Amino acid sequence: MGKQTTAAETRGVTVQLLASMDLGAEIEGMAGRQLRMRKVTIAPGGVFGPVHDHRDRPGLVYILQGTITDHRDGVATDYGPGLGWPEDRHTLHWLENRGALPAVEISIDIVRQPAEPAAKADAAGPAR
Repeated sequence: MGKQTTAAETRGVTVQLLASMDLGAEIEGMAGRQLRMRKVTIAPGGVFGPVHDHRDRPGLVYILQGTITDHRDGVATDYGPGLGWPEDRHTLHWLENRGALPAVEISIDIVRQPAEPAAKADAAGPAR
């Protein structure tokens, strides 16, 4: 798995939403966006893939435990506790845990707000 194009699908990853905030109510022009904070745990041998970008979804990552290998631009960089990285519009990467212990990160990003369940049902037509 040395090259970005060979990243496997996600496996061994659990994600817990810690908090989120509607940015439309806080900052003019941010309607439909939310700031969210998640705890992501990658098991030993786990992969957060495949290769994905962060266009329209900027964020920051901070490592709490273990080591996460970030694969981007053909380079694999290891990040351990107390380190992290930005994820901006130029980010194209995938992640893995090559270590023997679970790796835990805090991920904070700005994303489009998910559609309301009622809006989804309305768009799909009457419930059957």
